[in-house]
Amino acid sequence: MAGGLWQVSEMKLTIDIPDEVCGDLSDKFSDLSRTAMEGLAARAYAQDALSLEQVRRLLDLPSAWEAQDVLKRCGVWPGQSVEDVRSDMDALAALRG
Repeated sequence: MAGGLWQVSEMKLTIDIPDEVCGDLSDKFSDLSRTAMEGLAARAYAQDALSLEQVRRLLDLPSAWEAQDVLKRCGVWPGQSVEDVRSDMDALAALRG
């Protein structure tokens, strides 16, 4: 603990899947770990727990565009927050003088 703050460098997560559904999931999803990670990232983004950049880093994607594609596949539509819009409006006002 440095400076009173905890740092977490990495977290491992284990999910127990009952045998009776494991086969069905494996048939449907070729990479269950990746599917679970994408689902977690999408849910966290939808609840404002992660930013688009954090989703990109969590999923180790090369661009924000690819992160947006993952979110869309998971039924989460990336957009601007109220703060993003306000920031854009402030920047536009500053440019106009």
